[in-house]
Amino acid sequence: MAKNKKIKIIPLGGLNEIGKNLTAFEFDKDIIVLDCGIAFPDEEMLGVDLVIPDISYLIKNKDKVKAVVLTHGHEDHIGSLPYFLKEINVPVYGTRLTLGLVELKLKEHNLLSETTLNKVYPGDKVKIGQTVVEFIRTNHSIADSVAIAFHTPLGIILHTGDFKIDTTPVTGDMIDLARFGELGNKGITLLMSESTNAERPGFTMSESTVGHSFNDIFKQNPTKRIIIATFASNIHRVQQILDAADKYGRKVAVSGRSMENVVKVATELGYLNIPNKVLVDLDSLSKYNKEHTVIITTGSQGEPMSALHRMAFSDHKKVEIKEEDVVVISANPIPGNEKLVFRVINELFRKGAKVIYESLAEVHVSGHACQEELKLILGITKPKYFMPVHGEYRHLMHHSQLAQDVGIPKENIFISQIGKVLELSDSGAKFNGSVPSGRVFVDGLGVGDVGNIVIRDRKHLSQDGLIVIVLTLDPAKNEVVAGPDIISRGFVYVRESEDLMEQVKEISKQAISDCLIGGTVDWSTLKNEIKNSVTNYLLHETNRRPMILPVIMEI
Repeated sequence: MAKNKKIKIIPLGGLNEIGKNLTAFEFDKDIIVLDCGIAFPDEEMLGVDLVIPDISYLIKNKDKVKAVVLTHGHEDHIGSLPYFLKEINVPVYGTRLTLGLVELKLKEHNLLSETTLNKVYPGDKVKIGQTVVEFIRTNHSIADSVAIAFHTPLGIILHTGDFKIDTTPVTGDMIDLARFGELGNKGITLLMSESTNAERPGFTMSESTVGHSFNDIFKQNPTKRIIIATFASNIHRVQQILDAADKYGRKVAVSGRSMENVVKVATELGYLNIPNKVLVDLDSLSKYNKEHTVIITTGSQGEPMSALHRMAFSDHKKVEIKEEDVVVISANPIPGNEKLVFRVINELFRKGAKVIYESLAEVHVSGHACQEELKLILGITKPKYFMPVHGEYRHLMHHSQLAQDVGIPKENIFISQIGKVLELSDSGAKFNGSVPSGRVFVDGLGVGDVGNIVIRDRKHLSQDGLIVIVLTLDPAKNEVVAGPDIISRGFVYVRESEDLMEQVKEISKQAISDCLIGGTVDWSTLKNEIKNSVTNYLLHETNRRPMILPVIMEI
């Protein structure tokens, strides 16, 4: 190891959560950023469209930031790149498909012309600042995924990215385990390995097993239209659907903007091999008998605006679910999406469709390594230090235990959290302080203008509603000349609660009168008195706390 050298590993997302993966590697005067993802809002984040990492530390040190390197093209790894590049415009390194998907995003944000995209291939090594960055082939639920090895004066830091060990991948080669072993023999200072499936024993099944299930479904339903919902980015699965359709003489159309975009990019780059004349436009599908058609669609997570959701609830412009249609949900619900997914499944059953989903057939396999694969990587890389990444706290703890099972000492395992700095030096590894981190909400065109206080207000409004109290003061005479008028939204229906509203009016009038008699004319104090008086009354009468908004005007 190098004398007096230090390297800082700073996760700004992807720990104790699923999504918004971003990790900064700081060595001397260089910072290299690994991945740049988004998370999707939970039910508490009312009105929020996307959640991105807080990169204020990187903005403060933007002169040090040399590049962004990407492991693969999923949203939780590339989704926040446009927002990042607007603040810190640095070169981006990624494989062909990953950059193809990045280009789509940058076009939407009008950033493509001013961004430097550097294409790399598995096996390539690129010098960035003082660090050599190596890209190593892996298998995942999207093509062209890679692990990243940072060759530094402090030794090798290996980040697996999202991966599985698939010995029979649909296209391309299996994960380059030989290279993992070679790096292990050289000596890996720190291994960072994903933990998504660290709770699940055994091995993850090969993606090719889903192809056998599709063949069975096509064979068993020769007289029915087949609709398959899956992740747009899972090109291997789309390929298997196209192959099955070709085998059974069916035409395929795609529905959903993200699915159309990914199929277009993947076809142009040669990642999808479309059998002759199998793919047709959705508009022309009506020319064919239903038993000769297949629709590949988005919406496997039950998203309210997705194509499958619109089909299920009769809101799709071009596709209507008919009795005897076969609908295949080729995905597992992401934690938190279960209700949305089963709501769509229930509606599809109501329409008379036959619905096949993961619990009924092998129509989905995970893209993430299970316990035996995680142990295999730990065993062949033999790292000195280990840091489990990409998962909630329970996933990180399970992965930590697996590392101990294969012989890594507990004191050499670091379970971190976002913002916490792991420092490597010639004297060892230790946590050393933290940097600003957290979540930034994207709502419409606004980035970061919706914070915790706004979310709290939205939650308050959604639970108990709003009462606006409007009155007009004559400051010369210190008396109320109009109002108070009461406006209620989301609290009670005014016409059926006239007595309650009348009482609110009287309490407001009394509160303002008491203040004016006492000589108080400060508007802030007047508003607080009205708010407190009305809140106490409504809490006593209704056991609810609507938001009270006094509005005072003067003549």
